[in-house]
Amino acid sequence: MYEQFYGFSGRPFQLTPDPQFYFESISHRKAMSYLGYGLGQGEGFIVITGEVGAGKSTLVAHLMERIDPAALTVAQVVTSALDGAEIVHVVAQAFGLAVEGHDKAAALGAIERFLQDEARAGRRCLLVVDECQNLELTALEELRMLSNFQLGSHPLLQSLLLGQPEFRRTLAHHPGLEQLRQRIIASHHLEALDASELENYICHRLAHVGWNGRPGFEAGLLDALYRHTGGIPRRVNQVMNRLLLLGAIEERSELSLAMLDDVIAEMAADQNRGARAGSDLRSAPAAAAPAAVPAAPQGSLPVTEVAALLAERDARTAELEAAIGELQAAGFGQRPVPGEGVSPEDAALAEARLATALERIEARLEEQEQSFRHVLTMLIEWLEEDPSRRAA
Repeated sequence: MYEQFYGFSGRPFQLTPDPQFYFESISHRKAMSYLGYGLGQGEGFIVITGEVGAGKSTLVAHLMERIDPAALTVAQVVTSALDGAEIVHVVAQAFGLAVEGHDKAAALGAIERFLQDEARAGRRCLLVVDECQNLELTALEELRMLSNFQLGSHPLLQSLLLGQPEFRRTLAHHPGLEQLRQRIIASHHLEALDASELENYICHRLAHVGWNGRPGFEAGLLDALYRHTGGIPRRVNQVMNRLLLLGAIEERSELSLAMLDDVIAEMAADQNRGARAGSDLRSAPAAAAPAAVPAAPQGSLPVTEVAALLAERDARTAELEAAIGELQAAGFGQRPVPGEGVSPEDAALAEARLATALERIEARLEEQEQSFRHVLTMLIEWLEEDPSRRAA
C-alpha cells in the first residue's frame, strides 16, 4: 500500500532477506573479509554469529550471489533441534540425495560418494547451516565428522555455521567441542548498526526503490528510531514498515516523532496481547479446549488476534455510547442560563459537567481511531505478505 502512495518501485523494508538490499556496514564488511579468507582455505569451519535480525541470512544471500556455481556446490540447512542421526539425513537432502529409510550409514555413504564425484568434476562443496544454536551436541559432532571426508589429501567439504550469540558461547566453552574448535579457521560476530550507519542504511534501502525525498523525516526521528531498535536491521525494518504504512494511511509527506511513538506503542501492544493470549492458552483447562478459537493455519489471517482487536473496538464503542448518554443526561442542548430560574452556581456546575463529558468523548474517539487504525494495519500487512492475497 505505502509503496504506491510514496511512488516506490517496491517495498524497501521487507523482512525476507534480499541480497539486492544488502548494506555493507563496518561489521558486515569484516564478515565478508573473513568469509573470503575462509573460503579461500577450502576446509574446516567458518562461524558467523549475531543477534536475531542482525543480518546473517542477508549476508549469506549476498555471498551466494558472488560465488561461481560451476566451481562451488552449496547446500543450505536451516536447523531445528536435530540430533546426530537427523542432521546426517538433512544434509543428504540438502545436497539433493535420496536416501531410503533412516539408515545413517547409508546417508553417510551417499554424502561421501557425492562429495567425491563433485571433487573429481572440479567443484568444491560448501554446507551452510543456519540457526546452529538449535543443534544438539551430537549433531555438531556429526558435522565435524563430515569434515573428515577426503579424496587423497584433498578435503571434500567445508561448512559455514551461522548462529545466535549463545552458539558462540557454546563453541567457546563446551568441553565436548574442542575438536570442532580446532577446525574453525575464521570467525566473526555481526554487530548492530551504529547511529550513523542506521541513517545510511535507511537511505540506502529507500534509494533502491526510487525514493526522491518523500517522505521526509522530522528532525530527531532517526535518532529516536536508533534508540528504539538498537540498530538491529530486522527491528529497523519492522518499525519502518509500520511507520511508512501509517504515513500512507494518514497521507503524510513527513514522518514525525509522534508517528514513531504511535508505531512503537502499537507494536508493544501487539506483544502484550500475544503474551496474554499465550498465558491464557497455557492456563486454560483441557476441557475448555473445544470452545477456544481454532488456531489459524500457517499463512492465514491471524483470526484470534483480529477477533480480540474487534472485541476491543466494540467495547470502546459501548463506552462511547454510554458517554453520549451521560452527555445527554447532563443537559446537552438544554444548557441552563443564569437568570431563568437557574442560579449562577448551578449554571457553572452544568457547564463543567458538559466540558468533562466532552473531554471523555474526545479521548474515547481518539482510542477508537487508534484501535481501528491498528486493525487496518494488521489486515494490510497480512494482505501484502503474499502476492495472491494482494491480487485478491
